[in-house]
Amino acid sequence: MNQRAENLENQLADALELEHLEIIDESGNHNVPAGAQSHFKVIAVAQAFAEVTRIQRHRLINAAVQEEFAQGMHALAIHAYSPAEWQDRFGEAPMSPPCRGGGRETGS
Repeated sequence: MNQRAENLENQLADALELEHLEIIDESGNHNVPAGAQSHFKVIAVAQAFAEVTRIQRHRLINAAVQEEFAQGMHALAIHAYSPAEWQDRFGEAPMSPPCRGGGRETGS
């Protein structure tokens, strides 16, 4: 996972109680320099999305990752679902959420 994707994961996990999160770097599909880390897709599932409109979901996610936009991220495709919408659409429970701090050394 590249640094920007990791930052996105951490920022979204801090802002929302996620049941599922996928972050996909789509920069290679665009006319950008190699390694640009500028275009991403987020697939997020959270109960909080059951209570709000699509635009409000996008605003929640955009607010959580504003720092990445300020540091040069150009585009973010957002696919945000409530758990019920995810199950209706894909017929299965969302995958496990990201592990906060997973794979990082703790220094102990």
